[in-house]
Amino acid sequence: MRYVKIPKERIGVLIGHDGKVKREIEKRSNTRLQIDSKLGEVQIDDSTIDDPLLALKIENIVRAIGRGFSPEHAFALFSDDAYFLLFDLRDYVGKKDTHMRRVKARIIGRNGRTKRILENMTDSFISVYGHTVCVITDMLYLDVIKTAIEMIISGSKHDTVYRYLQRKKKEIEFESFER
Repeated sequence: MRYVKIPKERIGVLIGHDGKVKREIEKRSNTRLQIDSKLGEVQIDDSTIDDPLLALKIENIVRAIGRGFSPEHAFALFSDDAYFLLFDLRDYVGKKDTHMRRVKARIIGRNGRTKRILENMTDSFISVYGHTVCVITDMLYLDVIKTAIEMIISGSKHDTVYRYLQRKKKEIEFESFER
């Protein structure tokens, strides 16, 4: 058994219209989800799973939906090449609300521009929800997006981060072109 706690307001998204999302997760993974909508607790019965990696994937999918991703984006985590990163902003800036708002605003950018640039340059999905920033990304860009978000959190200028992303994207494209 695995347990995941998610915000109560995200339980409806996890269940989906007429239970569609929950059924899809159960069908694709051969698990059973028990959802307590009053407490926001999700119990994952992984006793029927042979692959321990699949149990971790289901846990990450539930956690991703709980952290603001759409089920469609979260289902990318079924792939062996997809990874889920969670940054708890309290670890970087403390619990002060003003610091939290400032860092979240830096990651999102004006009209969502910074978030869009990060997503486009790293083929990733980013969700800023509550006190967390979460990323669903490919193995190729795992370290790149992690470093870019940490640079923004630590106060680096956006231009510096964009140049870093451009340089890394070229390196990755060059490496894949050589293969």
